[in-house]
Amino acid sequence: MPPAAMIESDTALARLEVDLAAVVANWRALGVLHPGGPVAGVVKADAYGLGAAQVAPALHAAGCRHFFTAHLSEAVAIRALVPGAMVAVLNGIAPGSEGGFVAHDILPVLGTPGEIARWGGLARRLGRRLPALLHVDTGMNRLGLDGGEMADPNLLDGIELRYVMTHLVASEVAGDPMNAVQRDRFAAACAAFPTVPRSFANSSGMFLGAGYASDLARPGAALYGINPIPEQPNPMRPVVRLMARVLALRDVALGASVGYNSTWVAARPSRIATIGVGYADGWLRSHSGRGHAVFDGAPVPLVGRVSMDLTTFDATDRPGLREGDWLELIGPSRPVDDVAAAAGTNGYEVLTSLGRRYHRVWSS
Repeated sequence: MPPAAMIESDTALARLEVDLAAVVANWRALGVLHPGGPVAGVVKADAYGLGAAQVAPALHAAGCRHFFTAHLSEAVAIRALVPGAMVAVLNGIAPGSEGGFVAHDILPVLGTPGEIARWGGLARRLGRRLPALLHVDTGMNRLGLDGGEMADPNLLDGIELRYVMTHLVASEVAGDPMNAVQRDRFAAACAAFPTVPRSFANSSGMFLGAGYASDLARPGAALYGINPIPEQPNPMRPVVRLMARVLALRDVALGASVGYNSTWVAARPSRIATIGVGYADGWLRSHSGRGHAVFDGAPVPLVGRVSMDLTTFDATDRPGLREGDWLELIGPSRPVDDVAAAAGTNGYEVLTSLGRRYHRVWSS
């Protein structure tokens, strides 16, 4: 380990640990759940904030051969790390970026007539068919072609379709009628492409049953330990542990306030622990006055406002806590979904918000 890295490890205010073996185990478990076709790795947003440069090679070494990002720059960053794999960009082609896709052997997911026209035009200029995925809209109303846009018989001239795909609206809610509506709409759209493989289910969609299986599943959140079936036990292994060092312990009197705008006032003589993590680190301001950290298996309530660089906790009932000790913010005792619920958001936002100031450790 270089000296600078050793210093950071020894003196870090907070540490983000990513278990790559757990990511791989989750991918393999999802593969068992989806026996009819391969399971991709969605590594957009820097692998949901956990390091695409580390996650993608780990999945590739385990046998993953399909990867999805949201932006071309993300795809370019992992292209050389996953040789022989399909790398596709969900957000499609920005005008003028077509050459970058070809140069780096990256597939666009085509979701508008304009994108299709530009990609097909480049194919004709190059004198060869260019591969792509086609996104059809079945209810999300963001990206993807609708039925009318797909009616042109010459729409896909020059384009070699690798997959037809869609995106589920409410797959985490098993009883939502929109799931069946989208299943039927997708089947109808795919009838126009009887020989083209299909890509349907996301993480939660993989748990909806055989009717949502396809030739390629596209899990993201479940790979990283987020529960794909809320209200039920999480079938995925935890991946993330976020630890923060106690910088200071302060005794405050009855009636004293803590933090900006005095949003928390001590109802008893209290002992306040301060950590060097705040919203600049992605520890969301919506955590303010909500939730807790864990020390020695016991909760330590978060009190007051989360500020840019610091967060405070009521350690009055944890007399064993000392300066320099570590609080668990996310981990085995504090799952990411519980953290998200306390902050009024979801695990996706919690993970993708994690900042760059943590000392990061990837284990396999």
